[in-house]
Amino acid sequence: MSRLKGAVLLAVAMTVGSCTEATHPAPQNQTRRPDAGDPPRQTSLPAPVKAVGSAPVGNPAATAPAGRGAGGRGAPAAPIALGPDDKQVFPDPPAGFNVKRNNIVLGTLTNVPYDSKSLGTHRNLYVYTPAGYSTQRKYPVLYLLHGLGGDYNEWLRYGAEQILNNLVADGKIQPMIIVFTNNDASVTVENQAAHTNGPPGGSRGGGGFDSWGAPFENDLLKDIIPFVESHYPVIADREHRALAGLSMGGGQTLNIGLSHLDTFAWIAGCSPAPNTKAPAELVPDPAAAKDKLKLLWLSCGNKDGLIRISRGVHTYLKERNVPHIWNVDGHAHDGPEFASSLYIFAPLLFR
Repeated sequence: MSRLKGAVLLAVAMTVGSCTEATHPAPQNQTRRPDAGDPPRQTSLPAPVKAVGSAPVGNPAATAPAGRGAGGRGAPAAPIALGPDDKQVFPDPPAGFNVKRNNIVLGTLTNVPYDSKSLGTHRNLYVYTPAGYSTQRKYPVLYLLHGLGGDYNEWLRYGAEQILNNLVADGKIQPMIIVFTNNDASVTVENQAAHTNGPPGGSRGGGGFDSWGAPFENDLLKDIIPFVESHYPVIADREHRALAGLSMGGGQTLNIGLSHLDTFAWIAGCSPAPNTKAPAELVPDPAAAKDKLKLLWLSCGNKDGLIRISRGVHTYLKERNVPHIWNVDGHAHDGPEFASSLYIFAPLLFR
């Protein structure tokens, strides 16, 4: 059985877990994020789908900010024609998967300022440490990138903190540190509040599209990762470092991750946007990708007008026999899609 197929089967099989009891001290001299509220509980679910190609995951309750989904970015201008491979490999997550539970030990989310030498400014991260966090052990790290018009709060608005807490409590994911970045390089400590509190989906920050390219890539590789590895007990090698993102951040994830296979072994692009490089530029050496990647995840909703981007990458990879997961569910370019993808791919990491 291939490593990738084995990981898929393992994630699907882990459908029931038990709560954990542990302590979770927060890093010192930092400020915890105020509670942003919990996503609404879902009242109904579609019928489970049969897994295609692999074993079977749900329907997120989180709602998308304005600018995503129907009528926003990713809204199709015409009916979407699905290809033969555009199928749902995993059923939807179970009801309540992204709802806060009061009977479990929670992880800690901390706002952490850092100095970006490559950008010459001060910036913010959110760092999530799991229940039971201890400086006496070492953890793998997942870096999560947001979409256009968002900031490091965006994944949290879709219920990421609740999803991670629930997965940890149920024993479905490896305890890991998760870093939420501001991947628009123009966002700084000084303008963070204005950016966060601006119209949802409406602003690109002060740097335009350019600030989402090389400036952020340099910040991530030269400043963010070294900062995290010098301040948290992480395993500092590629096999224990993952990169994932949604929409514009999904494109950044593929662009950066696939061009730095010596840095990232686990890559997940969720509904990548048009900033994604051409497939041949993303993976110029399929043999190297086959050899070095432990997981390459691609997901998109079948109501997403940007599905052609993900599909193009999938087709290129398939033709060159590069192992990857291509999951197409019933969502659009929206919060439910991103929350569902996080719930599904997170258990595949670091296995």
